Amino acid sequence: MQNKLIDLTYILNEKITVYPGTIKPRFEVLNTIGQDGFSEFKMTMVSHTGTHIDAPSHIIKNAKSLDRFPMDKFIGKAIVIPCQGQKEISLKYLQTFEDKITKIDFILFYTGWQNKWNTKSYFDDCPVPTIETAKWLTKFELKGIGIDAFSLDKVVSAHKVTPESLPNHHILLRKEILLIENLTNLNKLPKKTFLFQCVPLNIENADGSPVRAIAVIDV
Repeated sequence: MQNKLIDLTYILNEKITVYPGTIKPRFEVLNTIGQDGFSEFKMTMVSHTGTHIDAPSHIIKNAKSLDRFPMDKFIGKAIVIPCQGQKEISLKYLQTFEDKITKIDFILFYTGWQNKWNTKSYFDDCPVPTIETAKWLTKFELKGIGIDAFSLDKVVSAHKVTPESLPNHHILLRKEILLIENLTNLNKLPKKTFLFQCVPLNIENADGSPVRAIAVIDV
């Protein structure tokens, strides 16, 4: 049986979309082959740049950082759930997928926001789970939840973050359900279950990390 790989990751560069109030990444050439015999550049960016994963320690004091999870936390069976055109991801809607959710490790929400990437409208209100939905999801043995948008919560100022302003983050991360944000190419995923991986950099005390998110499809 052959496998097809689908890259769900945005390329990192200095023009990439970043969360409001966050610094953009910088890539500074330090050495070149012509001058030094080797090429090397310095990267400066925050841990939640581009397609990335949130650890519980991102917003919860004394919670786990990414390096404290085993490798299999970042790999598992997944399904994509279409949410385009919806104002919110309601419990009633998600319950129609309950049989599938009981058998997988990751849910990927396809909102269509990937089509707004690198535009001002990317930070318009996108469909996110209601608080009721987020609480319901904690009853499953999920490793993580991903979305093709900036967050599982509505956009808030980076200087005014509270449990009330990021309710879904607090609900899900307290249960160690990791969050994968700024995914892309979710429209290319099949309706059937597939293998998903979102392995972070092995950084000590990481509250988040860019990932190379990939779907492995049986063909």
